[in-house]
Amino acid sequence: MKLFFKEFYLFCFGAVAYGLIEIMFRGNTHWTMLIVGGLCFVLIGAVNEVFPYEIALTSQMLISAVIITALEFVSGTVINDWFRLGVWNYSDMPYNVNGQICLVFFCAWFFLSLVGIVLDDYMRYKLFGEERPHYKLL
Repeated sequence: MKLFFKEFYLFCFGAVAYGLIEIMFRGNTHWTMLIVGGLCFVLIGAVNEVFPYEIALTSQMLISAVIITALEFVSGTVINDWFRLGVWNYSDMPYNVNGQICLVFFCAWFFLSLVGIVLDDYMRYKLFGEERPHYKLL
């Protein structure tokens, strides 16, 4: 039950944080983006559970960007193609795949994931008594 509460709390934090980021940059968000944002935040946090802290921070960022982009592609296919909600469309962006993902946003996720990694680690440390975060840049 304790694990569920912790992951649910982190999911909710990620959902709200991503929703606010979208509102700041796009002026709006969609309820489905809260779910995707929460999942991304939990999965970014799981990178440290699979790989030790000794993994370079830049490697964590790359793994996180791949996770976010994969989830963006799957959720975009469901949300935008299957359900036709039209939440986003990257068709006009260079190097896009089916209008769901693109290189520009992969790069954005790489840099934004740094914030997610550090926030998740310090939340786990301060709120849930986990190991104090420490990082290796390269």
